[in-house]
Amino acid sequence: MNPNTQQTTGEHLLLMRGTHWNSGLSPAELQRIMTDFYGWVEGLQRKGILRGAQPLMEEGKLVSGAQGLVTDGAFAESKEAIAGYFLLSVATTEEAVKLAQACPTLAYGVQIEVRPIADLCRPMADVKAASLSNP
Repeated sequence: MNPNTQQTTGEHLLLMRGTHWNSGLSPAELQRIMTDFYGWVEGLQRKGILRGAQPLMEEGKLVSGAQGLVTDGAFAESKEAIAGYFLLSVATTEEAVKLAQACPTLAYGVQIEVRPIADLCRPMADVKAASLSNP
C-alpha cells in the first residue's frame, strides 16, 4: 500500500451515527439530554472551533456504479446511519476525539466517527505527489 499522500487541513469532521437513540426515553429524559447536548454544542461555539453542524434527514438515495444507479440508501433505521455532522477547526485528531468524547448522547447509543479533513482527495494527492517526484 502506498503511503498516504494527503495532507490535513487542520479541520475534523464528526459524523454522528445513530438516528433512533432516543427510543424509549421519556419526554423529561429527552429534554434533559437535549439540554445537555446543546450545552455541548454551545461549548464548541464558545471555543471558536465550530465551523458548521447540521442534522440530516432520515431518508436519502445511494448513487453507485458507472451508470449512476440510484437506490434507496440512507436506511435510517440502522444504528450506523449518519444523523448529522459537526465540522471543527482543531489541528489534531486527538483533540477532536476528546471533544467527541464529551458529547452527552454517546451514553445513549450514538457513535461519533472522527475524520480529519484532507487538502485533496487521495487520487489527486497521489497524482500531485507523482508529478513532484517525476518532473
